[in-house]
Amino acid sequence: MIPIRTEILLVDDNPADLDLTIEALARSKWPGNVSTVCDGAEAISFLRRGGKYAGAARPNLVLLDLNLPRKDGRSVLAEVKSDAVLHRIPVVVFSTSQAPLDIERCYELGANSYVSKPPNLQDWMTAVILLKDFWFGCACLPREENQ
Repeated sequence: MIPIRTEILLVDDNPADLDLTIEALARSKWPGNVSTVCDGAEAISFLRRGGKYAGAARPNLVLLDLNLPRKDGRSVLAEVKSDAVLHRIPVVVFSTSQAPLDIERCYELGANSYVSKPPNLQDWMTAVILLKDFWFGCACLPREENQ
């Protein structure tokens, strides 16, 4: 099988988490691009291709932290999943929270999966690589709708 080119939007306000996740994504066998934004309002702007993101590629996958400035991850998730165009994009919540209420709420809002950020480097790298391998190697993703 020929690897598809991946487009991932990584939404996280922690620079260290961004760096670790980008490094792990780069280790996957699936080639691609990772775009990053550091708050929820920018995530929505990116996904809707507004302003400076007018030429941005539509991501095949969103990795979304919950605790974000300006608009938290729950609000971003709710907005994405209620949007007629964006709702088909898989959203993986990738958060330090292991709170059952956070997990339940995210699934109620339409999260495609919820993964707690591992506490150590090796497990973090493994988790992110497995996420990318699953979403681009196993799962069947929708094509982008013509707009």
